[in-house]
Amino acid sequence: MNLKLKTTALNIAIALLFGNFLHAQTRTEKDLLGEKQIPIDAYYGVQTARALENFQVSGVTTKFYPDYVRAYAMVKLAAARANTDVGRMSKEKLAAIEKACQAVIDGKYHEHFLVDLYQGGAGTSANMNANEVLANIALEMSGHKKGEYHVIEPHDDLNMGQSTNDVYPTTIHVALLLHNDKVVKEAKALSASFHKKGEEFSKLLKMGRTEGQDAVPMTLGQEFHAFGYQLDAAIEGLVKSEAYLYEENMGATAIGTGITASPGYAEKCAAHLAKITGKPMMLSKDLVAATSSMQGFVMYSSALKNLAVTLSKISSDLIFLATGPRTGIFEINLPALQPGSSIMPGKVNPVMPELMNEICYKAIGNDATVTIASQDGLLQLNAYEPVVAVAIMESQGLFFKSMPLFRKQCIDGITANEQVLKHYMERSVGIVTALNPILGYDKTTELAKEALEKDKGILELIREKKLLTEQQIKELMDPVKMTAPTGPTGPAKAKPY
Repeated sequence: MNLKLKTTALNIAIALLFGNFLHAQTRTEKDLLGEKQIPIDAYYGVQTARALENFQVSGVTTKFYPDYVRAYAMVKLAAARANTDVGRMSKEKLAAIEKACQAVIDGKYHEHFLVDLYQGGAGTSANMNANEVLANIALEMSGHKKGEYHVIEPHDDLNMGQSTNDVYPTTIHVALLLHNDKVVKEAKALSASFHKKGEEFSKLLKMGRTEGQDAVPMTLGQEFHAFGYQLDAAIEGLVKSEAYLYEENMGATAIGTGITASPGYAEKCAAHLAKITGKPMMLSKDLVAATSSMQGFVMYSSALKNLAVTLSKISSDLIFLATGPRTGIFEINLPALQPGSSIMPGKVNPVMPELMNEICYKAIGNDATVTIASQDGLLQLNAYEPVVAVAIMESQGLFFKSMPLFRKQCIDGITANEQVLKHYMERSVGIVTALNPILGYDKTTELAKEALEKDKGILELIREKKLLTEQQIKELMDPVKMTAPTGPTGPAKAKPY
């Protein structure tokens, strides 16, 4: 081996050894349970380390939801500014903490928020993970080493005038609000797709159905507009439910009495949090009630459940309308995305509506989890907030991911089977309702009975019996007259969301 190669190999070996040495180095931190060795390059501290040992459950950690991590930084930033306002924190410490919080808000250091979302202790581990990481970021940005807590301390500074019992629920409120903006945006886009299809199919007559039976005529466009309007109502519910998340309990500390918090801190913290988040955050009227109750979570989760029920109903309707192709309703075509069977050649399944149904079932189950966990809180604190947070954020994440897929890979590509729609219209006894004003109830009843007995269409019998001229039949089958008898535009319609 020549000298150049030997030198390169030696350099690599030294680098590897030096890297391993750094990785193996630790710093000593302690808490009430004693000392613990923390990796020297870790931004977390001793309480996070214990949580990493105790709560290896789901593998889904705080960093899995970036807005959740940002919410911690926003809450801690608001608290630091409020504590400075009331004269408790120095401006020098505030400046360091502000830099650390802003870095996390900007998306940095998220990989150090490592606590499993499932945890005992009502969120204490998650709160301390945030305190330790933000303290060490602030230290490093100020020219100090990680763990030099005599300069900036996770408890005394990052948790000043605070408790997990006000930080954790407030952080979850903020995270849910940030997530909700994204869920609503995708829901609006999905609604717009339904309304677009409503316009595209506005001239296509079909039979409406009630209780699975032929009812009266409508247009396929009305059916798809109805899907859109149902979704619009669910969106409105999500938006209105935000009001229950605006109320927060920062300053409540342990149980709502405000012990360890300075006078005026709670009000100033709420004002800062509103400015930082861009949401109208406000201090709860009664901090003891706010700390012990989970009503905000229950109300918002209910709105998510309503979205789930709405989307599931729509998905099931689409699956039914696309049944076939030879032995089902087959009024619409869903985009063919993949082969539907490992044994049946040519089969294509409605995979996207099925996926949406699965998401909806999960969200409905998550709402049940929220309900049970919320009712079982004991006295002044609900220890089960972590599972409530997991359930709601999971539902939000699933909807955020699935709705654009549903829109792009299903709704936008739906086409109508016009000949099938026409065939059903001409054969259905349902159009006799439209003949009542012309032929009378008794006559139309006889026509319906005869059509069923002889397996003939209503229009076929009308032509045989010469009850109407072809011009009258043409006018009768006009989509506007058939589906909007109150006028050319029909009943007043709401504006799409």
